[in-house]
Amino acid sequence: MKNITVEELKKRLDAGEQLHIIDVREPWEYAEFNIGGKLVPLGKITSMQTEELDDLKDEELIIHCKAGSRSAQACMVLEQLGFSNVVNVTGGMLAWQKMAGV
Repeated sequence: MKNITVEELKKRLDAGEQLHIIDVREPWEYAEFNIGGKLVPLGKITSMQTEELDDLKDEELIIHCKAGSRSAQACMVLEQLGFSNVVNVTGGMLAWQKMAGV
């Protein structure tokens, strides 16, 4: 698993890159604050309900959560399921909000 900082991710988004961002938090967390990623809660990933991601097995998937531990766990599970390019956002949305001054 690779890692990316929130600063690196923001730079890529600001440059207009089309990224596959996966948010593994719970729906209520997503509703409070999100950066537009696709919501796929960690529970779905750990129970191997990844059908909605299967077309992206060879694409770069940037995975984030609130602080970075759930996303790291999701990255490990996805790698075991054959996803070849998963990237963990270190610090998660807490780091993003701190960087953005939210």
